Amino acid sequence: MIDPRLDGRVALVTGANHGIGAAIAVALAGQGARVLITYKRLDAAEYAGDPAFPEQYGRLRAAGAGEVVARVRAAGGQAVAVEEDLADPAAPARLFDRAEAELGPVEILVNNASGWLGDTFLPDARDRFGRPLRPVDAAGHERLFAVDVRAPALLIAELARRHVARGAGWGRVIGLSSGGPDGFPEEVSYGAAKAAQENYTMSAAHELGRYGITANIVVPPATDTGWVTPEIAAHVESSSPLRHVGTPEEVAEVVTYLASHQARWLTGQIIRMR
Repeated sequence: MIDPRLDGRVALVTGANHGIGAAIAVALAGQGARVLITYKRLDAAEYAGDPAFPEQYGRLRAAGAGEVVARVRAAGGQAVAVEEDLADPAAPARLFDRAEAELGPVEILVNNASGWLGDTFLPDARDRFGRPLRPVDAAGHERLFAVDVRAPALLIAELARRHVARGAGWGRVIGLSSGGPDGFPEEVSYGAAKAAQENYTMSAAHELGRYGITANIVVPPATDTGWVTPEIAAHVESSSPLRHVGTPEEVAEVVTYLASHQARWLTGQIIRMR
């Protein structure tokens, strides 16, 4: 029998009010973990009419986390939801304080939250799917790197500092990426930010292993969290090896495995789901 040994562990999952983050929170709770769900509601009106943000996707991103907490509790799990802006450098300490007060010390950190925008070095106004593009600029860089790079780095640092201070010997850091090191045409700042997050996570694997912390990255396939249009689905199904658009639950299974006892010898790995 496979026993992931997550009973009573405390997990912090960012960006977990919908999609992959929500599925991860529910999956970890289903294995006995207590979960702090963090999220930030976005204004759906800001993206009205933008083909990169279909109406359903906008509604999901604007929602709170009450439904996710209800799913966890209905399955007999324990969860607390906290709305927090990860662009604020003080947010990681507040989140860890809240987790410790209500659930216990954080042992599993899942860096899932992500900003996104389509930008390019070219003069093109639209990408190959008809979504609007903007030129690379300082504002776009700041917007993406604050949430996709600085926040994961500070969250890992907060986990490490508290873990070492209390003499703990078991921990997990799991990041979600998009394969940024290979370049990301038409989403160049997003790709660069994800590449930086991957590098921080690989450094954590090297530095924190002596304290029993593993650190890995999951690169999901194109996953339908509400943003996949028929055109994008057709492109994925014609070009990916498995001819399949992923589901949040499929990604959550891989993340749960990396958090498990069975994955104790896996660290410094980038797991690419195709």
